[in-house]
Amino acid sequence: MTLNVYLSGEIHTDWREQIIDGAKDLDVRFDSPVTDHAASDDCGVAILGAEPNKYWHDHKGAMVNAIRTRKGIADADVVVVRFGDQYKQWNAAFDAGYAAALGKSLIILHGPDHAHALKEVDAAALAVAEEPVQVVQILRYVLTGMLPS
Repeated sequence: MTLNVYLSGEIHTDWREQIIDGAKDLDVRFDSPVTDHAASDDCGVAILGAEPNKYWHDHKGAMVNAIRTRKGIADADVVVVRFGDQYKQWNAAFDAGYAAALGKSLIILHGPDHAHALKEVDAAALAVAEEPVQVVQILRYVLTGMLPS
């Protein structure tokens, strides 16, 4: 069995690399949004033309990025959404809700400080992890039935 896993959420730490590296011996295909922050922010205006108003600048980027995000989530068997310690990650919450609405197997990843704020998001998940290694352990168990040693 191959799992298609979409890694959504914060882009300021190496959590994606930790999961991908930890799962390198598993039959998993990973996808994610564009994680180059500047490219993600500016893709709309770089492709569709400049906008003097910051709202429309951001709006164009969000729409272009949504093409990739919708496709990645739709094709995924499992969606992992990471909420980091910084910033208000509304896009991550949106991705979690979208994945839940599509009936995707959802793993939420965040520290204990976010447990209360994300209780409704967590309630939609099949697992809530605090560390990337726990996500790898879930994927390993799903694919092989092996528990961590």
